[in-house]
Amino acid sequence: MTKKIESPQNSFIKSIVQLQEKSKNRRQSGTFLIEGLREIELATKGNYQINTILYQADIISLDQLKPYLNQSTELIEISKEVYQKLAYRDTTEGVLAIARTKELSLSDLKLSDNPVILVAEATEKPGNIGAILRTADAANIDAVIIANPRTDLYNPNVIRSSVGCVFTNQIAMASTEEAIAFLKQKNIAIYCATLQDSTSYHTRDYTSATAFVVGTEATGLTQTWREASTKNIIIPMSGEIDSMNVSVAAAILLFEAKRQRDFK
Repeated sequence: MTKKIESPQNSFIKSIVQLQEKSKNRRQSGTFLIEGLREIELATKGNYQINTILYQADIISLDQLKPYLNQSTELIEISKEVYQKLAYRDTTEGVLAIARTKELSLSDLKLSDNPVILVAEATEKPGNIGAILRTADAANIDAVIIANPRTDLYNPNVIRSSVGCVFTNQIAMASTEEAIAFLKQKNIAIYCATLQDSTSYHTRDYTSATAFVVGTEATGLTQTWREASTKNIIIPMSGEIDSMNVSVAAAILLFEAKRQRDFK
């Protein structure tokens, strides 16, 4: 029998709001909220465990949810008022889900024989992380490593801005030192996007195992990365400023690697 919750003041609904708003609650419970049918579909394909599905029956039918249900999934019908309290967007098909987080460790990454990896150091803004993950998905790279993370990957703003690409990429969280040790142990060349001691990005060969490392727009990469770099690279710019959005820089580098490999 499907459970039904009609009041936005319900204690369970209040706990979901806390799950949305506080990384501490997500960390302690090991769960996070997914909004939208497309995102739930991508999470399921990404082998995320869906614990609970909440749906608004006036917007979405049970038949549409059947592919994402199993014997352990709790199904809860919610009222329009509850849905409006929980949903950030008006276009998420009347459905939300509570899912289990993943460990996101380097040891869980499964790489190809000739990988391309993107490392983002200390990226803080959820919108930038989401855009980076969309770029990584578009380029179909092996993995994204977030070094010295400053934002919870399961922040609703990251999931929303990534349009579900949180679930389509292999992602690991690690310290800078751990990420460098991992790349070196795998014999993956490290190309750091930085202004110091750099050559133009298009002059390098990325047809063998490659990791691109990008930093924040405000401070760039730490000295630790610059010292560990196989080669520092720069994207030449002709305007008045000497930086661009980190996701744009990542896209230029990743698609240069893709271009070289496609025409090798």
